[in-house]
Amino acid sequence: MKYERIEKGIFIERPNRFIAYVRMHGKQETVHVKNTGRCAELLHPGAEVYVQESKSENRSTKWDLIAVQKKERLVNMDSQIPNKVVREWIESGHLFPAVTCVQQEKTYKNSRFDLYVETEERKIFIEVKGVTLEENGVCRFPDAPSERAVKHVKELCEARKEGYETYIFFVIQMSDVRYFTPNTDTHPVFAEALKEAKEKGVKILAYDCKVGENSIEIQKRVPIVLGSPRLKETCEPLISWFRKNKRRLPWRERVSAYRVWVSEIMLQQTRVEAVKPYYERFLKELPDVQALAEAQEERLLKLWEGLGYYNRVRNMQIAAQQMVEKYKGEFPRTFEEIAALKGIGSYTAGAISSFAYGIAKPAVDGNVLRVVSRILASGEDIMKAGVRKKIEQLVEEVIPEEAASDFNQGLIELGALICVPGGEPKCNICPVKGICLAYEQGKQSKLPVKKKAKDRRMEKRTVLLFRDTHTVAIKKRPARGLLAGLYEFPNVKGHLNRKEIIEYSKAIGLSPVRLKELEDAKHIFSHVEWHMKGYEILVDELEKNCSEEMIFADEKEIDTRFPIPSAFEAYRSVIKERISK
Repeated sequence: MKYERIEKGIFIERPNRFIAYVRMHGKQETVHVKNTGRCAELLHPGAEVYVQESKSENRSTKWDLIAVQKKERLVNMDSQIPNKVVREWIESGHLFPAVTCVQQEKTYKNSRFDLYVETEERKIFIEVKGVTLEENGVCRFPDAPSERAVKHVKELCEARKEGYETYIFFVIQMSDVRYFTPNTDTHPVFAEALKEAKEKGVKILAYDCKVGENSIEIQKRVPIVLGSPRLKETCEPLISWFRKNKRRLPWRERVSAYRVWVSEIMLQQTRVEAVKPYYERFLKELPDVQALAEAQEERLLKLWEGLGYYNRVRNMQIAAQQMVEKYKGEFPRTFEEIAALKGIGSYTAGAISSFAYGIAKPAVDGNVLRVVSRILASGEDIMKAGVRKKIEQLVEEVIPEEAASDFNQGLIELGALICVPGGEPKCNICPVKGICLAYEQGKQSKLPVKKKAKDRRMEKRTVLLFRDTHTVAIKKRPARGLLAGLYEFPNVKGHLNRKEIIEYSKAIGLSPVRLKELEDAKHIFSHVEWHMKGYEILVDELEKNCSEEMIFADEKEIDTRFPIPSAFEAYRSVIKERISK
């Protein structure tokens, strides 16, 4: 919108809240101050101001304060303008299509909202808040406690409950700011009311304005941070650090949704260095969604052999088949569609969305939980689902839309390389140590809080390597349960002695020629530990005499065809040495 009758002056002083003295054309003029909240900061002697001549001849003051120059920014100070500029903006076709009505000061029950908008199908209430408080590019509201502002927020929630669309529109009365956040220093109750309103479906918007000497117009959308401004401040240093220091990893080359997906599923419960050869092998044989969807299960499990948690790759194949059926073999391109695929949780969906497509969705793994807990000095237990959800929300709110991938990967990389678990984090080289509250308070080594998991169940087993000169006995595990559908060396519960092993051998039709005790082994699953004793049992004519349903495989078949889980790795190495290829 345009102003008329604008003059430039120099601020002298304020005799009271509503009056300012301004030097114009070599003489002192009395100016009316509409917006009184920011004057202590903005109106200092010598400040450039812009005033408007009043049309009313009966007023005691001839001029109204319109704008103040603050360094490189011109700040609008006309408190009556935000409502008008939003109305003008909406009527010119912004925000809502096909508007049929825009009304100011609309009464609803005991409330009066700033704007009421109708389209052919929608009824909308908008409460407008003018924002002039700014520091280092961060804008805040309110600049003084405002019970009226809290009341309006709560009343919008009531209107939302009754079916109206409801908005709080913060008009940033200057340009080129970094983000908006509620002013918890002056009025924390308002900040909490905003969070509650957002949860109840009230939409919260912030836009900055292009402010000229005689004009003001809404310009561009401004990020809103209701949760953690401290976390928001990590964005720039973290992204800069990541771009300079990120590791060279195969899944960061020729980035695609499929390549990111494969790496993220493999990296669950597995170290980065251990994953690299598996990743290359898997991509070489199954380079795309179609190939994965069509792979034979036994071959798929063989490619996954050694990574463990085999249901991960089974779920991947189901998801690939879903993509073939629903998306013609292409990876879907929205977070919601990705998250709906089999075996993809919120972390993996966020990783694929942000890394491959630049979508501003969080990817919160253990590294991120630890980093955020330390930055915020949070004493909440990160093992609780509610805490994880809260951190996901805090991260999502601060992700820069133009750098979603680098920010998310930066948080993960920081946790992997600098803000490490156990021992001392490397705070001396951390790019965000100046922002980290745990570092400031000296308790970074005590965080995060992580409740100890339940003790795993211990299970004794005896592994039996029945072999002859060329083959060894293996058997397929049941289709359900632990290590479902994989192949194993015959084994039984408990620790058998030599006599018991001979009796068991004879019971299945085998007569041991020689029995040799092997070294003990242990394997840890998520909820159970196997403590294993092993025996090598040489048998004549193994296949001819065995009454059990087993497969008698040579070393080459074991190496290339049958997927044997890493739980048996200690005993598989014995077979490599013993039987002829």
